Amino acid sequence: MDLTGRLKSLREEKSLTQEGLAKTFKISRSAVTKYEAGERRPDPVTLQTFADYYDVSVDYLLGRTDIRETPEKIIESSLQDDPKLLEFWSELKSRKDLQLLFKQVIPMTPEGVKKVIRIIKALEEEPLDKGS
Repeated sequence: MDLTGRLKSLREEKSLTQEGLAKTFKISRSAVTKYEAGERRPDPVTLQTFADYYDVSVDYLLGRTDIRETPEKIIESSLQDDPKLLEFWSELKSRKDLQLLFKQVIPMTPEGVKKVIRIIKALEEEPLDKGS
């Protein structure tokens, strides 16, 4: 399913009309109609706003994946049973240098996600070798 189908399907899951969605986002009903018909594409900010509202990833909206959860949600749910790793994750998640890595967790098992976070934690805790 592509962007047009996903937008319509997600709107219907929330039992919203096009008019209701337009009011929620303070956009015109015709904009919603055009997005769902594929006559117009939402700009990146609007696309992210839709993803946040529907609690899905932008990649899901665009049809790049069938996995609805964002990488952040996948990581958080994988770490629920390990408070120390969850706390470490809360420090890591805003780091720009690791954003691409976090997107790669989507196909991983929860145990695989934990391994990656543990490796990052070990690397972060390791003192820098200053070439003695």
